[in-house]
Amino acid sequence: MTIPVTFLAAAMVIALIDWLAVAFQWKNVSYLVKPGVDLALLAWVWQAGGFQGPLVWFALGLLFSLAGDIFLMLPQERFTTGLAAFLLAHLSYIIGFNQTPPPVDLASLLVVLLVAVTAWQFTRRVLKSIKATGKGEMTALIIFYSIALNLMLISALLTLVRSDIPAEGGWLVGPALMVSAGALLFYLSDALLAWNRFVSPLPHGRLQVRVTYHIGQALITAGAVLQFLLPLSS
Repeated sequence: MTIPVTFLAAAMVIALIDWLAVAFQWKNVSYLVKPGVDLALLAWVWQAGGFQGPLVWFALGLLFSLAGDIFLMLPQERFTTGLAAFLLAHLSYIIGFNQTPPPVDLASLLVVLLVAVTAWQFTRRVLKSIKATGKGEMTALIIFYSIALNLMLISALLTLVRSDIPAEGGWLVGPALMVSAGALLFYLSDALLAWNRFVSPLPHGRLQVRVTYHIGQALITAGAVLQFLLPLSS
C-alpha cells in the first residue's frame, strides 16, 4: 500500500513558513499559517486512509490542537481555553495509543517511574512560579493538564515495549519510534512554553516552542498513520 504524502509535505512547508514568521516577527503571516500545520496534517490523515479505526482519535487530537492554537494566537489570548483544548488533545492521543491495555512489566514500570519523577520536579517548579506571580487560580488546571500530558508521553513510550503484532494491540518498531519521538518533542514544547511563560524568558523561546511542537505533531501523526494503515495492506 502506497500512502500519499502530499499534505504531509504541505504541513512541513507551512511549518517552515511559520518558524520564519516567528523568528522575524511577521505577526500577520503567523496568524495565517500557524493553524495551517494541523489542518494540513488532518488533511493528510484523510488523504492517507480516512478517519477510520484508531486514527479517529489522532484526528481528534489534531482537531483539538488546532482549536488550542487558535485560542492561543487570538489578539486577546484565551490561555485557559487553549490549555483546555490541548488537554482534550492529549486525552485523544492517550486513547489512540491504548487500543489495548498497556503491558505491566519491568520496562513499563521504569518508563512510568522516569516520567513521573521528571514531571514532579518540573511541575513543582512551574507551580511555585505561578503562585509567586499571583496566578494561583490556574493551579488546578495546570495540574490536570500536566497529568494528561505525562500520561500521553507514557502511553507513547510504552508503544516501544508492546508486542509488534498489530492484531494483538502491538506496535511496529518504526511507528513506535516515531510516536515516541513525537510525544517527547510535544512534551518538550509544552515544557519550554511553561518555563518561558511562568518561570524565566528563554532566548528565542517562542521559536523553540513552535519548532518542537510542529515536528512532534508531525511524528505522532505519521507514526499513527503507518501503524494503523500499513497492516491493512498485508
